[in-house]
Amino acid sequence: MDLFDVLTLIGGLSLFLFGMNIMGQALERRAGNSLKRILGRLTDNKFVGFLTGLVVTAAIQSSSATTVMVVGFVNSGLMTLRQSLSLIMGANVGTTVTAWILSLSGISGGNFFLQLLKPSSFTPVLALIGIIFLLRGKNSKAKDTGTVLLGFATLMFGLQTMSGAVSALDEVPAFHSLFLKFENPILGLLFGVAVTAIIQSSSATVGILQSFSLAGLVTYSTAIPMIMGMNIGAGVPILISAIGANKSAKRSALYYLMFNVIGAILWMIIYLIFGPLVDQTLLHGTANPFGIALVHTVYKLLCVIVIAPFNRLIERLICILVPDSSAPEKKVELDDRLLNAPALALERCRNLMDDMARSAMESITLSLNSYKDCTDEVIQTVREKEDLTDHYEDVIGSYLVKLSGKKISEDESMTSAEYLKLITDFERIADHSVNVAESAVEMKEKGIVFSDDAENELGIMIRAINHITLLSLNAFLNKDLDSAFKVEPLEQVVDYLKEEIRTRHISRLQRGMCSIDAGFVLNDLLVSMERVSDHCSNIAGCVIDAGMNNLNLHATLKDYKHNSQRFNKAFESFMDQYRLPEFSQD
Repeated sequence: MDLFDVLTLIGGLSLFLFGMNIMGQALERRAGNSLKRILGRLTDNKFVGFLTGLVVTAAIQSSSATTVMVVGFVNSGLMTLRQSLSLIMGANVGTTVTAWILSLSGISGGNFFLQLLKPSSFTPVLALIGIIFLLRGKNSKAKDTGTVLLGFATLMFGLQTMSGAVSALDEVPAFHSLFLKFENPILGLLFGVAVTAIIQSSSATVGILQSFSLAGLVTYSTAIPMIMGMNIGAGVPILISAIGANKSAKRSALYYLMFNVIGAILWMIIYLIFGPLVDQTLLHGTANPFGIALVHTVYKLLCVIVIAPFNRLIERLICILVPDSSAPEKKVELDDRLLNAPALALERCRNLMDDMARSAMESITLSLNSYKDCTDEVIQTVREKEDLTDHYEDVIGSYLVKLSGKKISEDESMTSAEYLKLITDFERIADHSVNVAESAVEMKEKGIVFSDDAENELGIMIRAINHITLLSLNAFLNKDLDSAFKVEPLEQVVDYLKEEIRTRHISRLQRGMCSIDAGFVLNDLLVSMERVSDHCSNIAGCVIDAGMNNLNLHATLKDYKHNSQRFNKAFESFMDQYRLPEFSQD
């Protein structure tokens, strides 16, 4: 083996790791909504949790990625520690799928159909299809599909390149001696831990081991301890991901490591005891990619079978190792660990936005309904809700900006843009609720009283605002298009009420029936309420746009107002419902 073989080996390894990385990322994006649906159905049923972890990991080809997401779920309070345990076990088994795919590289034989199954036969076809999808795809899903195929073709080409480069090592005695040293179970295990900790992917490490097996350098007595060590090393990125997480998330990460450590110790002891009793020609026989995939899968399944019955005991041990703290833990609302699963990150944003929407609408309703008798308790509650919506806007907005820096699909990009618009509207509604409360305080401190006519007119306006906030909240929370389409006609009625009530007040002011101070407060209240209705219109417009897969809010509302019988009918109905009493200027 010369320098050029070493360079070829390095190039093949680089291509293999690069292909696995981009394929995994594309699979996560492509399976985003499916992941959301699968994980959304998670229950306390251990078998369902196990299957969920297995399926998700098989889909995205990385137990580390799945477990990091699980740590994020636990850290955000979306999943309990106990729920995470069975899911992590499933992820451990699901990661073996990669080894089975890579084992295709070991197919040999002259049969035509067997030749078709060899990567050298179908990889070029996949690469061609992938590049067509990537360059000619009309949407992000097609492009992600192309990236998956290209990533797979790249990693298989890298695997073949590595195999070709190391084939010359079969003739190097020193290299044979090196691998013979790894037949020492402890050395083999430690080597597997070290390599996987560096690469941070047990699937990739097993793939590298399979490539060396193609050159006839790996025996089963070498592969078995290494595979045990590889699964321990895979816990390194999980532990790193738990830094800064709450205690439950740290416990989930620790369980992943303990599962593999306990499994490795247990089966290493059994291997050391019973290994000498096994036919040595089998143990020291040359391993092939298929055999390594089989060993990997059987080992993982045996670990699950032995460890699963003791999960409660392990859970107690973990709780001792990561004890409860006397200091209250800071609530983590949006976990950065979920950014690598954009569909799930957006779902979590949506959950917080539901709370934000309720808080904002409750705030404006409370301030309007109690403006005539606004107590200190009401003022405090309104301010607290406004502070909460400010907090949500900061947290969600920053998180969405981070998410936008990731490679996300077109649908996810549209949803992210929609959410950025919506949080601004919710925050402004809460701001206006404070303005209403401050106007109420001003009335109370200055002893300002509205005339009976102004009180009646303002009461009608308040009823209309309560109605429009209820419609927009229902439209947002339930994605109710029927409620959303009613908001804009009512917003036009609110605009009319504002101008009409202000005109009537000016007339009363000119006749000496109302004070100037009362007029200022009345105008402030009308402006705040009218602006609330504007933001409700924006919210409903976003719901309509989302329902129609369109981001052109102004065009949507303009077309609806000027070219819709539905709008005209709703507008006339609301005008009758919120009609002001006859006004006399005498």
